[in-house]
Amino acid sequence: MNEEFTEKVIQVNRVSKKTTGGNKIGFSVLMVVGDRKGKVGVGLGKAGDVASAIRKGSTYAKKHMIQVPIVKTTIPHEVRLKKGAARIILKPAPPGTGIRAGGAVRSVVEAAGIRDIVSKILGTDNKASNVYATFAALQRFKTK
Repeated sequence: MNEEFTEKVIQVNRVSKKTTGGNKIGFSVLMVVGDRKGKVGVGLGKAGDVASAIRKGSTYAKKHMIQVPIVKTTIPHEVRLKKGAARIILKPAPPGTGIRAGGAVRSVVEAAGIRDIVSKILGTDNKASNVYATFAALQRFKTK
């Protein structure tokens, strides 16, 4: 399993918890990992430092990858999905269109290897919610 993966950090959150001994500080990192040939995964890593959180998120994403069907350079059909507060539309596009998508959707779609797509984020501005919604939308594709 020595494949070439592209890893992208979407969000880094500093989390602090009040305890009797003082503050306990940690980090949570949202990662997208893909091979640009149809496989993509999303992972959330939590640790005391950013480097460990990135490693954990990347490992989780690699273990839970999905295969996305790609027709030529785009997706098979349109998908509209609501997951939590996030509402997302993914539409196939003709060759040469490129990726017309916002930041959260763009990173997931690029990692999957889709080159032509049009998308719209309708719900929340939360990057994590939009990434998970895009990931769920990519799982819904059906092929002939």
